[in-house]
Amino acid sequence: MENKVSLFCLTLLALCSSCFTGVESTPKISAESVEKTLPGNIAEQKYLGDISGESPGAWKPGKGFNVTDSRIVIIFNPGAPELYPGDVIYFKGMREGVSLTGEPMVEIQFVDSKSREMTYRVDSSEGALKSRQSIEVPFTVENSVVDSVKARMKGHTFYILTPVWYDMREQSFTGRKYVPVKILDVLPGNSVYPIKLVIADEYGDNFVLFMSVGVSLKAPRGFHKLFSLTDPRLRYPLIRDEVWQNIINNRIAIDMTLDECRLALGAPAKVVRRADQSTLYEIWTYENGVYLLFRDGILSEYRR
Repeated sequence: MENKVSLFCLTLLALCSSCFTGVESTPKISAESVEKTLPGNIAEQKYLGDISGESPGAWKPGKGFNVTDSRIVIIFNPGAPELYPGDVIYFKGMREGVSLTGEPMVEIQFVDSKSREMTYRVDSSEGALKSRQSIEVPFTVENSVVDSVKARMKGHTFYILTPVWYDMREQSFTGRKYVPVKILDVLPGNSVYPIKLVIADEYGDNFVLFMSVGVSLKAPRGFHKLFSLTDPRLRYPLIRDEVWQNIINNRIAIDMTLDECRLALGAPAKVVRRADQSTLYEIWTYENGVYLLFRDGILSEYRR
């Protein structure tokens, strides 16, 4: 094993040096450039893109917000009751006032299930606030957003794209990808990702995922990053079944192609291309220390 690692390191050093002749080396390219070569998933980008928080102008008394963090107490007026993840607060109303600096301010009033009141202050006029498309109440998830996602996803089967799964205790582990999964339930998530999905794979094993919603295509865990509406296997009919098994289990093997390795491990953090008079070399580096070396598009060496 030590000999293989040493040989691999020597190969990398040789390729990264300036000893090539005949053909100039190409510049480094980013993972973003690699991602741009992937087929688009427009349907997935649109699937939940219309779901967002309601405009404050449309809020009705009784609208619920699920608490995601006990730190929520810091956003309310002094003396507000303590709240914990899983508690629900309800919109009561809003009124315009003036801040200590003389600027307009809106007091948004909430009550909890015990009718205890609390006030969240926003620096804005009431008219300007109500004209906003949405407003974030820190450490909460709008129940209407959860309900909308639930109506769209619960009971449906999708193909999962991420190997980052969480067990029912919310501990992460490496799962499979490109396999069918069924959405058993949609629940409020946390302060970072507002949606928690309870999922079953084709073997009946349950796990959870956390997801963001909205129109931003850069969201790291939006629907289009986590799921495909159709079987990804159908897009790659030329990939052999044994190679596809490597891919869904996040494995690579010698003689896999660039596309097959990208499907298995995702886009690398850095790509370096070099060429001599007869061979094009490509080195992929991942943030977790994995290195892949391709010769003319075929995996010839790697270190994991």
